[in-house]
Formats: sequence, structure tokens, C-alpha cells
Amino acid sequence: MLERSHVQSSGFANVGPSDGPTGFRLRIRQPNYRGTRVSLMQGVDVTVDGELFPASGNRYRIGERDYAHAELDALTELRWSVGETIDVIVDKPGGLARGVHLVETVLYYRHPYFPPQFRPIPVRDSRHATIVL
Repeated sequence: MLERSHVQSSGFANVGPSDGPTGFRLRIRQPNYRGTRVSLMQGVDVTVDGELFPASGNRYRIGERDYAHAELDALTELRWSVGETIDVIVDKPGGLARGVHLVETVLYYRHPYFPPQFRPIPVRDSRHATIVL
């Protein structure tokens, strides 16, 4: 079941081998009241315990496939539906330490019906989440 916060507590984990993580992942749900095309998402900035990981350096796991930030614009036929989650994969050698972390996100949308001077729309969220392993 999805949580109210668009930052989900499940799916927050280090990635890579357990003896040398290469980064971490964060699971988020669609924060919009309806789905959207992935090409309208400009990425997700992730901040963990005050350390910023800009959207441009993150990868996005949508379905079974990973996409680089630069690929998002071309995904005009791929939809991110309400009720679906995606993983934001962040490169950070060594991953995150075990324990509780303050996770903040800013997801940037380009709503085509908003005037250009009001785009992108930042959607902010934060919560505490735990790295177990």
C-alpha cells in the first residue's frame, strides 16, 4: 500500500554490493492527482541529511528499466500512473550509513497547461526514513 507522503519508506536502501555500496535508492509515488507522461518530469533533487544530490546526476528506475536524467525528455509514450512508484537511484560511493536519515525531495514537473513562466512546478516532500542494511 502506498503511503501519503510521496517519499515512500519502503525502497529506501543502499545499492551495489553489500561490502561496497555504490549509492542508494529512494522510492517515490506519483504526487499528482492523476498520472503524467514521464517526459513532463524534469527530475528529482534528493537531499539526505543536508547533502544535495541534484536531479541531473540521478537515474530513474521506471518499471524494469533504468533511465538517465537526459533520457527523460524523450519518454513521451511512457506514463507514470497514479498508484505506481519509481525509484530514484543516486550515486554515492559507500552508500548511506545504517540508521535514520532525513530525506527531502523536490520533483520538478512541466505541466503543459501552465504558462511557461510558471514552469517547472516544484513538488516538495520530506520524511525520516531508515537504511537497514
